[in-house]
Amino acid sequence: MRLTTTFSAFLALFSHAAAAFPAYGSLAGLTREQLDEIIPTLEIREPATPPGPLKDTSAKLVNDKAHPWKPLAPGDIRGPCPGLNTLASHGWLPRNGIASPAQIVEAVQEGFNMENSLAFFVTYGAHLVDGNLLTDKLSIGGKTSLTGPNPPAPAIVGGLNTHAVFEGDTSMTRADFFFGDNHDFNETLFDEMVKFTNKFGAGKYNLTVAGEFRWQRIQDSIATNPTMSFVSPRYYTAYAESVFPLNFFIDGRQTDGQLDMTVARGFFQNSRMPDDFFRANGTRSTEGFDDVVAAHPIQPGRNVDRVNNYVLDPTSADFSDSGFCLLYTNFVNQTVRSLYPTPTGALRSALNKNLDFFFRGMDGSGCTQIFPFGTD
Repeated sequence: MRLTTTFSAFLALFSHAAAAFPAYGSLAGLTREQLDEIIPTLEIREPATPPGPLKDTSAKLVNDKAHPWKPLAPGDIRGPCPGLNTLASHGWLPRNGIASPAQIVEAVQEGFNMENSLAFFVTYGAHLVDGNLLTDKLSIGGKTSLTGPNPPAPAIVGGLNTHAVFEGDTSMTRADFFFGDNHDFNETLFDEMVKFTNKFGAGKYNLTVAGEFRWQRIQDSIATNPTMSFVSPRYYTAYAESVFPLNFFIDGRQTDGQLDMTVARGFFQNSRMPDDFFRANGTRSTEGFDDVVAAHPIQPGRNVDRVNNYVLDPTSADFSDSGFCLLYTNFVNQTVRSLYPTPTGALRSALNKNLDFFFRGMDGSGCTQIFPFGTD
């Protein structure tokens, strides 16, 4: 089962003068007139070609002298993903939290040994709606001094912090958007996670704990959040989120599949690898995903109008044989096309190239590639 993660929206800048548009703002959702004014002011960069699979996929020291943990400097960006936050805090990504997609693909492979097609899929899925396709830059968090004031509607704002795409309800250690802060570490939720490790995992986070805690977080949101939404793509990313710590936060010299909760806190709260940390031994993807789904199956849906009113959504992609291709089709034909209805010139070319990189992440899926803007 593949993950579609990080489909959120990055904060753009469009005030009253195109000259104020920042190098890292998103173009998603801007009108034809706004694009015509902004694009000539940008330093257009050809999308960098991301790296292929690693040749050496062995476990190796990644918290090394070249990648020490450093505290945030003023203006540094962090977001809802503990993995990307940690890679930035160790310098595998630019420490300010702004990177090109190719840099992110390289970092998740080198730092965590993430499988190449998964790295492509999640990174370019995020970039197509979060990043600036013309400057080839993406923020791993939200609004900062680099992005300036909010753009006018209908542009999307907020970076990876944006609700219901990459970030979503039922997060393990972040609160639902309805309650306010949906991107910072939540001590109450982490403490609940620790209780589940004590109850189901003898104090360690493992697949059994992942299945039980995922179910608990879904039930918590249904019972407390009247706007709770659990449809694609969040329907996929929530389960992937549950197994990511097991695939990427356990030292590669370990073989027991048990995550120590002190180590977990380092990643989730402090964006910090343990001393002498080795990445996974061999490439990792979303191993364990199906086990977590099978522990407590539930179909995609949402609360309608009130808490405890979970209504199934038959239009959402699910985990059926055709579900993943439906997720891809809906993302391209609905999400991307709605954000860029009439792209031309350099923007159209950048969209096509990034869509191609995105589809490369679906290697072996059996899905048919879609060309919403034609082919160059």
